[in-house]
Amino acid sequence: MRLLIFGFGYTARRIAAALRNRDWSVIGTTRDGRDGTIAFADADRVRSEIAQATHILSSVPPDGDADPVLATYGGDLRGTLAYLSSTGVYGDADGAWVDEGAPTGTGRRTARAQADAEWLARGARVFRLPGIYGPGRSPLDRVAAGTAHRVDLPGQVFSRCHVDDIASGVIAGLDAPPGAYNLADDLPCSQNIVMAYAAALLGLPPPRFVSLDSLSPMARGFYAENRRVANGKAKRVLRWQPAYPDYRFGLRALSAITSPAIASTPPAAASSDQR
Repeated sequence: MRLLIFGFGYTARRIAAALRNRDWSVIGTTRDGRDGTIAFADADRVRSEIAQATHILSSVPPDGDADPVLATYGGDLRGTLAYLSSTGVYGDADGAWVDEGAPTGTGRRTARAQADAEWLARGARVFRLPGIYGPGRSPLDRVAAGTAHRVDLPGQVFSRCHVDDIASGVIAGLDAPPGAYNLADDLPCSQNIVMAYAAALLGLPPPRFVSLDSLSPMARGFYAENRRVANGKAKRVLRWQPAYPDYRFGLRALSAITSPAIASTPPAAASSDQR
């Protein structure tokens, strides 16, 4: 089998590594063709790879209002198609559960929802992903670096998924029936709880609380949406089971294999009047 991946980033590289261990041939694109990848703008080479691929996966997010892959190579795509989308397409659910039948396009990520719909219309397997964490990119790293924080928003929950569980879900879905699949762990919960647990694993006090107004517009948008992502369809149709069913399993496993460099000045402890 031969897979072409548009956008050879963090998650795509983990998918590629897992498939290469299964004797797949995998090639990816980046903007500049670094590290043995193909430059996205090298149209002749990209079209040659499209013609040879049995499977094509895009992890490229929208650029403005357009999907760059569909805009540039949409007429050339063939074979089994897959797309890494976002659970952000569901918008705010006020903490309720959302599955693949929930409405999309109602939140702040309208361009992502449009791309999601366009890939579905082409018969792709669309994997909707929540917050992604894994080696080198987890709450452990943020706490150790002193950049982690908590925001006091009672009732706020997020879903997340370990990058290797995403890789296993995508691989399980490459030849599954076309459609949308949520890949998320089994325990949506407050980001505050996750950050405090990461700090405890490192023997550090919980990260400080900050006000919502102090965050960047992008981060405020992140906290403006509140939902729990259901993964039942992926478990039922793909026979997928996350190896890290909640953040505790994932962070303990990361803590066992990595040693994040702890900042010289640890995050400030929460004051006595903070939850």
